[in-house]
Amino acid sequence: MKTLDDFNFRNKKVLIRVDFNVPLNDSLEVTDTTRIEAAKPSILKILNDGGQVILMSHMGRPKGFDDSLSLKHILPTVEKILGVNIKFVDDCIGSKVKTAVDNLKNDEVLLLENLRFYPEEKKGDVSFAKSLAALGDFYVNDAFGTAHRAHASTAVIAQFFPENKAFGKLLEKEVLSIRKALDKGEHPITAIIGGAKVSGKIGVIENLLSKVDNLIVVGGMAYTFLKALDNNIGDSIVENDRLGLAQKIMKVAKEKNINLILPVDVLIADKFSNDAETKVVSVEQIQDHWQGLDIGPETILILDKIIQESKTIIWNGPAGVFEFEKFAKGTESIGISIGKASEKGAYSLVGGGDSVAAVKKLKLENKISYISTGGGALLEMLEGKELPGISALLEN
Repeated sequence: MKTLDDFNFRNKKVLIRVDFNVPLNDSLEVTDTTRIEAAKPSILKILNDGGQVILMSHMGRPKGFDDSLSLKHILPTVEKILGVNIKFVDDCIGSKVKTAVDNLKNDEVLLLENLRFYPEEKKGDVSFAKSLAALGDFYVNDAFGTAHRAHASTAVIAQFFPENKAFGKLLEKEVLSIRKALDKGEHPITAIIGGAKVSGKIGVIENLLSKVDNLIVVGGMAYTFLKALDNNIGDSIVENDRLGLAQKIMKVAKEKNINLILPVDVLIADKFSNDAETKVVSVEQIQDHWQGLDIGPETILILDKIIQESKTIIWNGPAGVFEFEKFAKGTESIGISIGKASEKGAYSLVGGGDSVAAVKKLKLENKISYISTGGGALLEMLEGKELPGISALLEN
């Protein structure tokens, strides 16, 4: 694994693939700067060496040019975070871009326009990748959030830099942190997997069954497991076509002597709404026309005990309908428990939108060992898959 610290970038034009796919409000202002801040160490390393930085990113899912998804809108925020003036060009290939690159001086940064304005980016088009590659002397991938995509700028481009390519500091940190939890974690290892559907995380669960001591299943997917155990789940979300799979997973866990934990009590509601009528019941007492929207207090205590006894903790996915305050307590309790365990020396890895949102809401960022910036990329690594954006950096 070649990293930025293996090179000096003085007088080099360095193409960095970053993940500046950040949320914007109605005024087209950045509302979450996490991904921009995460790219800062790589950019500053190259600038401090005396190199020239050319930033490439996508934003959103445009169908051709879309001014609302132009990266010009994030320019003030990126400048503020990096503390440097940034040049911008409203394209990412062509003569206009080449001129902007040729005029770059050492210690300067150029931001290219949204890569996905060209359909060739997502198609992994070799000619498009070659046009991008022609802009720089060196290629750095620091976009973990898109490393699972075989797109032109995330994977295909690397072939044009057989010797001059490296992991950015964020990508390096992501890979090492995930490997530390998955492959080098101190036992007992506990994985907490939540979210709505089992189908979206089958590969994750199956891979974790060969690595963890405790597998905690919460969120909407827990009701598929509970129904597979012949519980009445009322109107709770369920994947009836995955009941057999849930039974198989529970059977494998038992055979491998893995502690698979499901909720024992839940907060049910008479409708899917923050102003619903609610009550706590055991999982055997969910009534018809009611639906489980969060874990209950007894489950929270059980999970806390398991988490406190763990040396390595992996968390992906909420325990309930986190976007409704009334059903956020389970998710928040898991975050607090992981924070406490981490303070006592456990290694914790947290990823996924709602999980990370809970950590930030509770101001636990400094207590968690590592917070991943990836969504799909993290899930695929937890599945044990090789990511195209990572594999491309390892090939000569």
